[in-house]
Amino acid sequence: MFRFDIDIFMEEIYDSKRQYSCVIINRAKRVAVVCREGGILVRQLIQRLKDCIAIVILSVVLLAALLTAGGYQTYQRALAERPVANVIKEIHAKPSYVCLSEVPQIYKEAVLAVEDPRFYKHNGIDFIAIVEALWRDLKERRLAAGGSTITQQLAKNMYFPMDYTIERKIAEVFMVREIENSYTKNEILELYINSIYYGNGYYSLADAGAGYFGKTVAELNAWECTLLAGLPNAPSAYAPNKHPELALQRQTQVLNAMVKYDFITQKQAKEILQQCPENFL
Repeated sequence: MFRFDIDIFMEEIYDSKRQYSCVIINRAKRVAVVCREGGILVRQLIQRLKDCIAIVILSVVLLAALLTAGGYQTYQRALAERPVANVIKEIHAKPSYVCLSEVPQIYKEAVLAVEDPRFYKHNGIDFIAIVEALWRDLKERRLAAGGSTITQQLAKNMYFPMDYTIERKIAEVFMVREIENSYTKNEILELYINSIYYGNGYYSLADAGAGYFGKTVAELNAWECTLLAGLPNAPSAYAPNKHPELALQRQTQVLNAMVKYDFITQKQAKEILQQCPENFL
């Protein structure tokens, strides 16, 4: 006959609990070991990542130092071969040289608006324009021209016209400081107008005005001034005798920039565009 022994039953329950507890404890130990090992691995990975970042930063700093040193040497060589004062004398000696006072005001405003609207506020390098150019490049997913000030363009044309290396760009910065420390803003703008390339073999505003329109600088009207102001950005592409449609598109960009920076109103921009000669295209 079946007999139920409560003591045996309770002992079996106790044994079961003990065995279950051992299983849980063993599993907890294994989890703790795994977590501890995982924690060690994570810390090792973090340390390796920190080491890699430190190496990258150090490499960038060293590379920047080497490029800066190379750029400074390039600047010194260029300056030794052709002192700034001598190059300026060469520009002044050009038969087509004109003083800034002879240049129509609207031309000067057009150049400032489209090339360097903060020209009179910065010291030769416009960091705001550089950031804007980088942001534009990121949005357009391409390397677009932009960010160079009038002084930078002048330095490039005077010393490094065909050199597109990083060292040249750094040398250009040193040359910009040399020019900005030696000449006033108006003198720099005057030099720029008399040495920048306008396409079709014209290396001054006077040459461009005479070559494209048969006029002296003082005779140029608002339409002609705003057209010419846009050419240095891409002289070969915008040369009006070869690509009049592109020249007009660039002129519209110039006028839009003038409106943006409050040199003229939208109504005045429209009136200037309407002055386009019928036989231009």
